[in-house]
Amino acid sequence: MKNILVWDWPVRLGHWLMVGGFIVAWLTSESETWRLVHAFSGSVVIAVALFRLPWGFIGSRYARFVDFVRGPGSVVDYLRSLIRQEPDHHTGHNPAGGWAIMLLLGLGIATGVVGWAMYNELGGEWLEDLHEGLAATMLTVVFIHVAGVISGSLLHGENLVRAMITGHKHGSPEEAIPSARPLAAIFLLAWVATASWWLAS
Repeated sequence: MKNILVWDWPVRLGHWLMVGGFIVAWLTSESETWRLVHAFSGSVVIAVALFRLPWGFIGSRYARFVDFVRGPGSVVDYLRSLIRQEPDHHTGHNPAGGWAIMLLLGLGIATGVVGWAMYNELGGEWLEDLHEGLAATMLTVVFIHVAGVISGSLLHGENLVRAMITGHKHGSPEEAIPSARPLAAIFLLAWVATASWWLAS
């Protein structure tokens, strides 16, 4: 197998924007001084997740939900292959990682929308409790996802974090995507900047 282009620019950029937004939002969650930064960071998470939904239908091959959203049986089979330390190779996301992504997108939108409602004083204490519960659930899924990335990297002998930076993974030449879609990445940046500013203002 050779190094081939698998992840387009919107997938990679969106991934790291969401990572950064979540980390900053979590670190500033208890500070009134950093309230605006917290709101903006949460808005970045919402904006990226909202972009990722249509991109899951019109993006490049491995960005599409149809490529990595599998049934429970496929997830169990993949987890069993991990336990045997003989993991099935997937050029794109593996079945377990695919469900982690869907959970993170859903939780990112839900946590952000509830936070936006709190920011605009549209609810009472119950809304704050819901926001904190959703954020804690998202953090748990993040930890599970990171553990999966680390174990997958070790068992596959492939740095999956680096792959999400460079866009390249091991695979056969015919599996490579033809373009990194840079224009879509520029649109993503413009969308995130505009939507985040509007949501946090």
